Amino acid sequence: MMTMRRAAVLLGVLILLGLGASWVVGAALTRPHPGPATPPSPHDLTIASADGVSLAATYLPGPGDRTAAILLLHPKGGSRHGFDALAAWLNRRGYATLAIDFRGHGQSTPARYSFGWDESRDAAAAFHWLKRQQHGAPVAVVGLSLGGAASLLGDGPLPADALILQGVYGDLRQAIRNRIATVTGAGPAWLLEPLLSFQTKPRIGMWPGDLSPRSRIAAYRGPLLVIGGGADRYTPPSETRALYAAAPGPKRLWFAPGASHEAVTALDTPAYRKTLLAFVQERLPTAPPAR
Repeated sequence: MMTMRRAAVLLGVLILLGLGASWVVGAALTRPHPGPATPPSPHDLTIASADGVSLAATYLPGPGDRTAAILLLHPKGGSRHGFDALAAWLNRRGYATLAIDFRGHGQSTPARYSFGWDESRDAAAAFHWLKRQQHGAPVAVVGLSLGGAASLLGDGPLPADALILQGVYGDLRQAIRNRIATVTGAGPAWLLEPLLSFQTKPRIGMWPGDLSPRSRIAAYRGPLLVIGGGADRYTPPSETRALYAAAPGPKRLWFAPGASHEAVTALDTPAYRKTLLAFVQERLPTAPPAR
């Protein structure tokens, strides 16, 4: 009898320790990612999100007031400066560009990470600011991982004239399971994932099922380019294909061979630039020749 009681107590202690450890891990996953101070630029500005969050941004104007534009949305842990080279390259090809720091990232207001839910307000604020700035000219959106999720979640999808999704998860529970599996293997990941996934309700007020870019993409009927990493273990090719298959509009799928999740969300190869530019130029008004 005493042995059974001790076993029950031990089991209870282990469960409590597991729950406590998972809560600590959840806190780490949702912590802010502030960036170091950067020298000010005449192209820097601040945009207010719908809930009053201040977003640091960098805007490169095009050659005209109604130039087609591209909104650049970074991945988790990144910042707008990750787009500096790509933004300048696109700008030389005649496009206005806007890159922002999501809340909790870079120089924007510190805030918890919410897997794209709260960040969707930032994406919407930036998109509508850019649309107004360009007097209604077409706007394409490039979203990397978090950036792509933010373009689809919340009140989204954004009404972009073209949408590029890069390394974007399809379903939060599967995304968390994939990340755990890289450490523990697939079996333990199935057991541990719920301990993290269901923290979204107390932490951000949303159930895990609400955080599903794959289910939200069905509402986007514009031109779509989905980019995946051939060796991405966080968003495997099969899940990238499933995201692509769920989109109802004109679409294209492209994989970067051998690219991990980190690589596909930092992609800036000649093949990538060629693919991206061809897609954008086909769907947005022809930009002036490169300078």
